[in-house]
Amino acid sequence: MFKQFLSSLSQNFINILKDEKYYDVTIEVGEDPNVKTFRAHMTILYHRSAFLRQTFDFNENNNNGVSAHIKLSNISPEIFQIILNYIYGGVISLNKQEPSEILKILAAADQLLLQELIDYLQSYLIKNKSEWMEQYFELVYQTSFQSNSLLELQQYCSNFMAKFPEKVFRSLDFISLHEKSLISLIKRDDLQMREIEVWERLLEWGLEKNHTILSDPTTWSDDDVKLMEDTLKHYLPFVRFFSLSSKDFFQKVRPYKKLLKRQLYKELLESYLNPNSEPNDNILLPRYRNIKGVIDSKIVNLNIVSLVSRWIDKIDIKSKYNYTRELYLPYRFELLLRGSRDGFTPEKFHESCDDKPFTVTFIKVKDTGEILGGYNPSIWKDFYDEYGVTKDSFIFSFENKDNLKDPILSYVEDYDRALYYGSKYGPTFDYDLEIYVDDEIDGHKEYDSDNIIRNTEYNFIRCKQRSYEKKIRDTDDKFFIEDYEVFRILKRDQ
Repeated sequence: MFKQFLSSLSQNFINILKDEKYYDVTIEVGEDPNVKTFRAHMTILYHRSAFLRQTFDFNENNNNGVSAHIKLSNISPEIFQIILNYIYGGVISLNKQEPSEILKILAAADQLLLQELIDYLQSYLIKNKSEWMEQYFELVYQTSFQSNSLLELQQYCSNFMAKFPEKVFRSLDFISLHEKSLISLIKRDDLQMREIEVWERLLEWGLEKNHTILSDPTTWSDDDVKLMEDTLKHYLPFVRFFSLSSKDFFQKVRPYKKLLKRQLYKELLESYLNPNSEPNDNILLPRYRNIKGVIDSKIVNLNIVSLVSRWIDKIDIKSKYNYTRELYLPYRFELLLRGSRDGFTPEKFHESCDDKPFTVTFIKVKDTGEILGGYNPSIWKDFYDEYGVTKDSFIFSFENKDNLKDPILSYVEDYDRALYYGSKYGPTFDYDLEIYVDDEIDGHKEYDSDNIIRNTEYNFIRCKQRSYEKKIRDTDDKFFIEDYEVFRILKRDQ
């Protein structure tokens, strides 16, 4: 049997700290007029603090019969007493400590290289004092980036800045951002800022670092350009210039073209002037901005929703750079049906989706991850074999939800066969995107009093080009679906 008596051991060591006998170290802490000298024991300090161990290794004995005398002017006596209780007894009480004091204890623990205490205090602040840290974010931020050991606190600050940049820039002097912090911030996909704001803030930061340079780029000398280039060279690769609108590019980036590499500037110009030019593979996608209430989907992300919205409104539909532009989200997508939630039967489709205009269907293909779909500006009906007429419907496909570079967009050509209605059919766009229950395929079937099949899942799904301008799959073969969703689109102010 193994038993540890840690509580008694802790108290015994705290009593040693209180005992003024047999000490061999004095530690002077604080600044005038708040200075105090503590008596301690080298053996305990040596094995508990890596910083003090390094200090002892380089200290020589003084002439007062004391083995070492140490000065720690940047730690107050009150904070150091708390640290000593931890070093000797392995205990710390934070119940009566203000968050600002806990932050000072953390800074002291970091200086003394007390990693166990560092880890605990970081987690404690994040879990229990988040409201205070938001209110005093600048203090927390400055403390966290003074050391490479406070990684958890740094990550908290980076996450908060990415999520609430408007709050940060009201409470924090943007120009005071550490370079390490700035680059980690602008690299993030989830930074909740418009890209033109990222660019403008970066310029502001660079100009503040070079006080002699005027803000008007037409006044810059070659030396000024070189200074700004050197200041911003580590950050510019993470600005998503291709996300900008043509207006923002022309008005706010073009005047600073000397800061950009020639090839990048050439590609940017071409993307705005020649929609048929091919994007390269290194273009960063628009950031994932958390825009609530747009869509609740298990199949697609906001990037795909943005593209589909552009296609609905016919905005730059011929441009191959559409997927690189900043998210376009004028609609909210109201979920009518999800197969994995509601079932994969024509009956459920018609019950949920009939007579509702302006619907978008997303289908995830089983095993391949392909995403297929279509837009129906008209309505769906539970008729017996009838075509629906519309001139604005389209179908589309993506290789998967993360590959947006080469989607296939196919508008209807034969308006009279744009849609197909039937009691055995789901959202069907003629043969071009066909989903239904085939009576000829063996399987369990249920019929109602009118001899119409019910409660049977789709067993025939394929894409065979006929009424739309392009094929959206390479093969006409049947496939299975992993899930499908049907949404009704509404203006976001509705």
